[in-house]
Amino acid sequence: MTADRYTFIQKVLHWIIALAVIGALGAGAALDWLGNGALKNQMYALHKATGMLILGLMIARVAMRLVFGAPPLPVETPTWQKRAAGASHLALYALILAMPVVGWAATSAFPAPIPFFGLFDVPPLIGADRDLSKQLFWIHGVMGKAIFAIVAIHIGAALHHGLVKKDGVLRRMWF
Repeated sequence: MTADRYTFIQKVLHWIIALAVIGALGAGAALDWLGNGALKNQMYALHKATGMLILGLMIARVAMRLVFGAPPLPVETPTWQKRAAGASHLALYALILAMPVVGWAATSAFPAPIPFFGLFDVPPLIGADRDLSKQLFWIHGVMGKAIFAIVAIHIGAALHHGLVKKDGVLRRMWF
C-alpha cells in the first residue's frame, strides 16, 4: 500500500468480491421467482459455489487488511463521515463473511449438497434439521437485503467522492 492507495492484491480482492457479491445477490433474488427445474437447480449450484468462493476470498481480504491496513481518509473528511465509512466497512465485512456461513449451515441442515463449481462438494457444516434450515434461510435472506442496502450506500458514497468531491477517496481502490 502506498500512503494513499490500497495494495494491488487488496484492489483485486475488492473487485472480485464486489462482482461475486453482486452476482450472488442477483442469483439469490432470481431463485425466488424461477420455477422448479434444471435452470433453478443450476442457479442454486452457482449461487452456493459463489458463496463459498466469496467466503474464501473474504478470509484472504481480512488477512490482507490486517497486514496492510487501509490508507487514511483525507484530512478534510468530516469526523461523522469517517465514522460512517468505518461502520459501513465493518458491517460489510461482517455480513459478507457471515452470510456464506449461514447459507452453508442452512443448506447443510436442509440437507442439500454444496457443489463447488463441479470440482467437489463442500462438506456439511451441521446435521440435518429442516426447521433450523428454514430459520437459517430466512436469516440468510435478511442478510442479503442488508448487504444490498449497504452496497448501494457504499457505491453512492464512492461515486460522490470520485465525481463530486474529487478528493481521491475513489482512487484509493481504483487501478
